[in-house]
Amino acid sequence: MRPFCLPVGENMGSPNMTSISVSFDVRRQLNSMRAMGNHKSVDQLLAQVLQEYRMAQLRSEADKLRSRLRDIGQTDVEALVQRLGQSPYGG
Repeated sequence: MRPFCLPVGENMGSPNMTSISVSFDVRRQLNSMRAMGNHKSVDQLLAQVLQEYRMAQLRSEADKLRSRLRDIGQTDVEALVQRLGQSPYGG
């Protein structure tokens, strides 16, 4: 099968997207996903998939930060100060 390909820089329906080379099978799958999701275009489908992916990454990072803040909140400050006082670099 010969892949679908447009010259780089030529628009595929959206001024923000450039062309990429994909097989006809991939195009068929994207069009099926577009139809099942009631999207107006493959561009709209890909934009939604990308947005969901980015949101999942942000949620993951937020969870990591919450966990680290929880750990910081459980730190025994007095013990830390005592240990710093015993440090050869402490005053």
